[in-house]
Amino acid sequence: MSLAALLMILGYVAIFGIVQHQDEGTPAHIFQLIMAAQVPIAAWFTIKWLPKRPTQAITVLAAQAVAWIIPILVLLWFEGL
Repeated sequence: MSLAALLMILGYVAIFGIVQHQDEGTPAHIFQLIMAAQVPIAAWFTIKWLPKRPTQAITVLAAQAVAWIIPILVLLWFEGL
């Protein structure tokens, strides 16, 4: 899901360029939904696997956190331009 959000941002910028609008528009809302939809999935993973295999679960959660942060940082970087 994080990769889909990142690809959506990069694809939008490649097609339309960096555009400043008052209204966020449909792509921004889809991005927000994708990013928010990851939270319950990560919570379910944490509840299920953290007690059983803490080391492996923490590794996966750390990777997911990095994957979640990258699209947000890319978006913030594009908005700062």
